Amino acid sequence: MLLYIKAFHIIFMVTWFAGLFYLPRLFVYHALCPESDALGRERFKVMERKLYWGIMTPGGLLTIASGLLMAFGFGDRGGWLDAKMAVVLLLVVYHIWCGRLMLDFKRDRNKHGHVWYRWFNEAPVLALIPVVVLAVAKPF
Repeated sequence: MLLYIKAFHIIFMVTWFAGLFYLPRLFVYHALCPESDALGRERFKVMERKLYWGIMTPGGLLTIASGLLMAFGFGDRGGWLDAKMAVVLLLVVYHIWCGRLMLDFKRDRNKHGHVWYRWFNEAPVLALIPVVVLAVAKPF
């Protein structure tokens, strides 16, 4: 049973991270889209909304739920888990921040340029590395 939960957890996590990597990339392209291209801007709004609510949010919720099930349902505990949960909490904050930025674009109130979004897009990478190291190595 635990093996199945771990397998699904990995699938959920990959889904969530795919969204965390791709939504800010859509923001880059959306920020580059000229104001005169109303059709293009509306297309980005639809893509961002569907990615956030249809892929990222379910992936994130299922990742957290399956992770908690493994941690508390099967006794997979240790200091490494506390550190990993802290990083996951940062990812949840980043996820919510992406949602706020998506709403800014939806309301045509974007305050950032494409270069800012290119840097913003790198944040999940900085979180993915410690999450994987902590989960695999379980150093403490």
